[in-house]
Amino acid sequence: MNSDMNGIALIGMAGRFPGAQNLDEYWRNLRDGVETISKFSKEELLSHRVSKQDALNPRYVPARGILENVESFDAGLFGMTIREAELTDPQHRILLECVWEALENGGYDTETYPGKVGLYAGCTMSTYFFDNIYPNWSRIPLANTLYAAIGNDKDYLTTRVSYKLNLKGPSINVQTACSTSLVAVHMACQSLLSGESDMALAGGVSIQLPQKSGYMYQEGGIKSPDGHCRSFDIDGKGTVFGNGVGVVLLKRLRDAIEDRDTIHAIIRGSAVNNDGASKAGFTAPSASGQKEVILEAFGQAAQISGIQPSSIGYVEAHGSATPLGDPIEFLALKDAFRRSTDKIQFCALGSVKSNIGHMDAAAGIAGLLKTVLALKKRTIPPTLHFRQANPHIDLEGSPFFINTEAIEWNSGSERRCASVSAFGLGGTNAHVILEEAEALQEERIEQSDLPYLIVLSARSEQALTHNSVALADHLESRPESLLNDVAFTLQVGRRNHNHRQAIVAKDREVAITALRGEKSSSVRRGSKKEAPFETSFLFAGQASQHHKMGMRLYAHQPLFRREFDMCLEYLRNECGLDLVTRFSLAGEDSSWVEETSYVQPALFVLEYSLSCLWISLGLPPKAMLFCPRCIAARGY
Repeated sequence: MNSDMNGIALIGMAGRFPGAQNLDEYWRNLRDGVETISKFSKEELLSHRVSKQDALNPRYVPARGILENVESFDAGLFGMTIREAELTDPQHRILLECVWEALENGGYDTETYPGKVGLYAGCTMSTYFFDNIYPNWSRIPLANTLYAAIGNDKDYLTTRVSYKLNLKGPSINVQTACSTSLVAVHMACQSLLSGESDMALAGGVSIQLPQKSGYMYQEGGIKSPDGHCRSFDIDGKGTVFGNGVGVVLLKRLRDAIEDRDTIHAIIRGSAVNNDGASKAGFTAPSASGQKEVILEAFGQAAQISGIQPSSIGYVEAHGSATPLGDPIEFLALKDAFRRSTDKIQFCALGSVKSNIGHMDAAAGIAGLLKTVLALKKRTIPPTLHFRQANPHIDLEGSPFFINTEAIEWNSGSERRCASVSAFGLGGTNAHVILEEAEALQEERIEQSDLPYLIVLSARSEQALTHNSVALADHLESRPESLLNDVAFTLQVGRRNHNHRQAIVAKDREVAITALRGEKSSSVRRGSKKEAPFETSFLFAGQASQHHKMGMRLYAHQPLFRREFDMCLEYLRNECGLDLVTRFSLAGEDSSWVEETSYVQPALFVLEYSLSCLWISLGLPPKAMLFCPRCIAARGY
């Protein structure tokens, strides 16, 4: 792994795609070679407002990648009324949810994060507005028409998310058709590099309604005749569309390492350009434009980290499966790679469109997330429906091969690197270079002799129970996750809600059992009162002392240890009193706990250090109470 810190760390991610409500399900489908394009019966089509004439037409293809539960939305979580949510395009609603999920995945609460968080995202044209809002416009009260406009217009996609989640960095809508979300990633990287943002979110969403609908096939068009996307294949005659959403959370690599974030992958280079007029028509692709954007991204990656095309083990292509687009994209890739290497068939070439269809504005982020997961899992998923290359594609003499089964990503002593392309209708091209982050991950050692405080909160008792079970499932399915990391993230990287649960657990098994609802004295559950709680400190008097008191805190809490040592040094230098040997873990003489001349200052040192620790954890006292006898003895 190159030690250069000039890169962008991907520290959080979230996504929903056809057949996958989360990224774990998404990866399983990709790894197992599952196509998640849905096919609809004539009855389903008719019940979703497809005309009988279209549904019975032999050229009508009843296929689309659909999202589950697009109608579901927790309006109250985001401070929205039910009516406001009803007037809002599901694209806006689901992007808002996925931004929340990406922040949680990264371990950040924007209510407490002190830096500027930017957001760059785009969506597809709102069919929800034309199918649901506009036909009923006259029945919408005048007071609600502004909500309807804000909830469906692309102009307000990112700014309302920024308002709802307290994002104070740039909030920019990105609209470049099929390359939208990868262009958003590039812009987010630039915002971080220029210092505009301390963290940046990027992504895209595309939800076309009604979901259970297909399209009319037209020979020579861009849509598939049979509802399958056959990227780079001889039978590739068009694409099929699908609905999806994806978001990533980015931070400057040096900052992410310093903050000990989990780094899923590193962006080492990115570039955006446009074809201009050097192509057959506005909607046609350009080999020269695509080649130049790839070379520009590689130039940046080579400059900051030494990555060359020969370092790339996988390319996630645009791969829309059109007879014209695939050969042009392949030619651009081959020419770009041939600038620096003569090696053949060392790099896998694939397209997620063969699994889920074309996500339009979310296509680039779907490909990026697939590639990040492949780097993390060290596995290259198969490209589906590939039998024989398009006759205009010379795979054998190229740097590329297409795998039809999942393969282990062996890199030898080399770092694993990949790149992702997205090309927009109209000519805006984007390319991103990724590197695995495994070697950058700091080894984390779980201190198993200490109990951990596992905290959860939710807006209702039902949601709290659901979250508790979900966390138990997470701990069971990810044995590599350390309980101390989980405890830390839940305490500092989550928004606090009124219904709360706390569990004291020494190990994973105890935590899982308690989270699943087993009765235990280590579980506390309740609701936060509306009035803010206040903390009081009670300082115990003499007779509460014991040998080696506070020494476990001293061993495991750096702030407590610092204050403790400062007090001991002061007592030794100013008063000639040596408490070090009395407190020593190695000392076995416990007779000192009966001597007032030692006990009184020892209690003060312990209580002062403990108070500093509580205050550092956000619990300053509103009142303090001392034992009256100790007050007199200490001369207060």
